[in-house]
Amino acid sequence: QVQLVESGGGLVEPGGSLRLSCAASGFIFSTYAMSWYRQAPGKERELVAGFTSSGGITNYGDSVKDRFTISRDVAKNTVYLQMNNLKPEDTAMYYCKASRRWGINGYWGQGTQVTVSS
Repeated sequence: QVQLVESGGGLVEPGGSLRLSCAASGFIFSTYAMSWYRQAPGKERELVAGFTSSGGITNYGDSVKDRFTISRDVAKNTVYLQMNNLKPEDTAMYYCKASRRWGINGYWGQGTQVTVSS
């Protein structure tokens, strides 16, 4: 069955960096759209970054453009989220999502917590 396992979250000071990983299994990784979402307490889940199934188009949330970078390693069935210049407002649970096409329902991981605080 489909499995998405996120890792790499933690506590970091403002201005710091983290790299999240999402290890995928149970589907043909290279044919799925992959994305990262986040949800802070009391807020709706929002798109952070993602790319289409071909990997040719990437999308970023406005609040993370120029700070976050999504990438994937097809050989390792893994998608990454490099987060630089982290801000307290980036504090949230970060989720990995896989879907057959961009913008439709898909599979979710269990999430990894990112806390940005001094």
